Amino acid sequence: MELKVNPGAKALIFDLDGTLSDSLPVHMATWHSLGETFGFIFEDRVLMEMTGMPTIAFAKRLVSENNLRITPEELVKLKQQAFWDSVGLVKPVELVVGIVNQYHGRLPMAVGTGASRRSALLQLDTLGLTKMFDAIVTADDVVNHKPHPDTFLKCAELLGVEPSGCQVFEDGILGMEAARAAGMMVTDVRPFINYGEWALS
Repeated sequence: MELKVNPGAKALIFDLDGTLSDSLPVHMATWHSLGETFGFIFEDRVLMEMTGMPTIAFAKRLVSENNLRITPEELVKLKQQAFWDSVGLVKPVELVVGIVNQYHGRLPMAVGTGASRRSALLQLDTLGLTKMFDAIVTADDVVNHKPHPDTFLKCAELLGVEPSGCQVFEDGILGMEAARAAGMMVTDVRPFINYGEWALS
């Protein structure tokens, strides 16, 4: 089995966290650190269930489930700053980045992510990938996030390609739902990538 581009694809769209960027261990570490500070346990399943959603969605769930005496907005600020401070630790998902390198200049490409624009750009800069993409759509650019199709539809619009001609590479269930809702070709990258033991819990 091989991770490859569909022969019918006219444009490629990539999720960021867990697809292009092996950033999930860094996200996990920052959530665990905040849990120690504010007295909650961050369970790995939460990240797996909500991958693709903006940080505010995680924060609202954590505040609600743990009765935290902090607003979701305050928790987001602390989480984002902790991640930004550690962004140098993120590593590329080599197999997926290999496709980006192979098709750069051959097909239009975009990033469609639930991350904030600052987080997305910091990661892409760290990985040396910013200039590889014709469009970058983040949580700051749409109202309805994954599993709604808006993120990917915006990518297609900016690339000037019909949704049916776009192939989406994703690791998140919500992101795959969003891509299907957009009428796009969907490739689940998870079977091709070893994320480590933490992702299996």
